[in-house]
Amino acid sequence: MTSMRISRLAERSGVPATTLRFYEGEGLLPAGRTPAGYRMYGEDALERLAFIGAAKHLGLSLEEIGELLRVWEAGACRDVKADLRPRIAARLAGAEARAVELAAFTASLHGALAHLDALPDRAGRCDPECGFLAPAPPREAPGRRAGEQEAERWRTAPVACSLTGEDLRERTAR
Repeated sequence: MTSMRISRLAERSGVPATTLRFYEGEGLLPAGRTPAGYRMYGEDALERLAFIGAAKHLGLSLEEIGELLRVWEAGACRDVKADLRPRIAARLAGAEARAVELAAFTASLHGALAHLDALPDRAGRCDPECGFLAPAPPREAPGRRAGEQEAERWRTAPVACSLTGEDLRERTAR
């Protein structure tokens, strides 16, 4: 078995030595020691780092990676697959939910931009009369039916009066 010091492992793996030390401290990457105290790694450390990198790429936490490494060390690929599948499914569900939220936010920004572009250019100060403060009409969120959109419209409806002073008294009198 070939052994290498941390600097060589960092060079070969592309993982900085500081990260290798961190992984050792977290129990993800065991290291042997020379009599002088230098960390020593075998060729299997490269495979282990590739596994850690792939798990990180999937968004797994270090704790989850540690749990998965214990399954991986046992040697049965089917067990790794069985452990990994629900973790990936959970990440996928979270990513899809964030994608829906981001699509709705994007639609909202498009609506705000269209509303802003439709406003008249006025030389005076921005106030409620210029229309900027009026909410843009809601746009249909991706993945939702029009009825559901309508049922949720109350969430974006204005709930406070922005009139002050004489304008407020006049509006109240009307």
